[in-house]
Amino acid sequence: MKRILACLSLCAVLGACAMADTAYAPAYGPRGAGFSEYRIEPGRFRVTFQGGPGAPPQQVADYALLRAAELTLAEGYDWFAITDRATSGRPDSGPRVSLGTGGGSYGGRSAIGVGVGTSLSLGGGPAVAQSLEIMMGRGERPADPNAYDARGVRDTLRPRV
Repeated sequence: MKRILACLSLCAVLGACAMADTAYAPAYGPRGAGFSEYRIEPGRFRVTFQGGPGAPPQQVADYALLRAAELTLAEGYDWFAITDRATSGRPDSGPRVSLGTGGGSYGGRSAIGVGVGTSLSLGGGPAVAQSLEIMMGRGERPADPNAYDARGVRDTLRPRV
């Protein structure tokens, strides 16, 4: 019984490590979690946010939008339009650990047991990235569903970081 409890405790610790939050920060290295941008021409950028293992896709999308808004304002523009959007992900193919207990019947005797089990992926879950190609503009935002007011996006998403 002590071994089972020790294994369950270890799984809980590993699970907590695997679910670490993805920080909104610059990416360090080509595969590091965080944001990066590439200037295509004046007023046009490719913004990418690479989530860490297990980061929810919606969080990655919000962080990419937030970076696009902050970059737009830093460049002296008021709005940005998304001209291309790509989401990529890597399926969770890491090793898995499973533990379980239960009951059964043997010969003429039977036993009823309550099963307890858990499954934990040691791979950390999928790593999702979102890339946005944006075009920036000044003045009033165009009536385009792909155009965003940079200040509005920043003010809405920044408190969630």
